[in-house]
Amino acid sequence: MKINIKFILLIVITSFLGSCKNQEKDEKEETIETPKTKDVSDNLNISLLLDLSDRISPTKYPNLTMEFYLRDVGYINSVSDAFTEHIRTKKVVRANDKIQLFFDPAPFNPEINKISKDLKIEINKNNISKELINKTKTIYATDPLKIYDLAIKDQHYIGSDTWKFFKDKVNDYCIEDNYRNILVILTDGYIYFENSKIKEANLTTYLTPELIRVNKLNSSDWSQKLTNQQLGFIKANNDLSNLEILVLGINPNPKNPYEEDVIKAYWTNWFESMKVKRYEIRNADLPSNINKVIKDFILKSK
Repeated sequence: MKINIKFILLIVITSFLGSCKNQEKDEKEETIETPKTKDVSDNLNISLLLDLSDRISPTKYPNLTMEFYLRDVGYINSVSDAFTEHIRTKKVVRANDKIQLFFDPAPFNPEINKISKDLKIEINKNNISKELINKTKTIYATDPLKIYDLAIKDQHYIGSDTWKFFKDKVNDYCIEDNYRNILVILTDGYIYFENSKIKEANLTTYLTPELIRVNKLNSSDWSQKLTNQQLGFIKANNDLSNLEILVLGINPNPKNPYEEDVIKAYWTNWFESMKVKRYEIRNADLPSNINKVIKDFILKSK
C-alpha cells in the first residue's frame, strides 16, 4: 500500500496548530496569580461613600487609641485589598470590575475632588495587568489619607447629606446591571445636612444626638417608643434590591447606653423600607479588627 507522505504531514501540522490554538485560549483564560481551578465570574461594582463631617475632626472628637479618620483610611485599604483579591481569582477574559469613591456634598477643596476622580478605577479584560492591580492597591492605600488630611486642614465640615444621596444619586452612581453592587458607607451613624432637613410626622431625613434626646430614646423602652411613635428615616428610595450595603464606623454618644441600638434601628428600618438586598451595620473599631468583616462581606456573597 502506497503511503501519501504529504497527507500524513498535513495531518501532523494541522494537529500541531490546533494544539497551539487551544493552548493559547487556555492561557488567556488563566487568572492573574491563581490556578485556573478557581473560577469567580461575578463582577464587582464597589462604591465608597465618605462622611467628611466634623466626626473626623481629631480636635473635636479625639481618640487616644486611633483617630477616627485613620480608622476610615484603614477600612478603605481593606476594601481595596478585597477588591484586588477578587480580581486575582478571576479569569483574565472575565475581568470587569469597578471601584470608586464619593462624598455628598462635594468638599469645597478642588484638590479633594481631583483625588477622588483618580480613585475611580475600572479593571477589565482590555486593561488588566499585575501592574494595574498593584497600582490600584497603592493608590487606595495612600490617596484617601490625603483626602482626610486636606478636609481636616480646611476645617470646612459642612455635614453629610447621606439621605439625599440615597434619594437622588445612589441609583445612577452605585448600581449597574450585571454587577454585584456594593456600597460601603463610612459614617458615625448620625446624618445631618441643613439644606435637606425634612420632617414628615415623626419621620426625618436626619438623625442627631439631640433628636434622640428629644424623642426620649434613652431608656430601656426605646424600641417600644420607636414603634409606637413611628420614628425613623423618611424612605429615600423605592427599590434597592440590587444593592448591598456595608456601614462602618458607628460611633454612638456614650452618655446614652441605648444610643447604639437606636442608631442601628434607624438604619435597619430604613434599609428594609428601601428593599436593600443585603446589609451589615458595624461600630467603629480598629481596622485590624474590621478587616475580616470587610473581606467576608465583599468576597463571600450570599
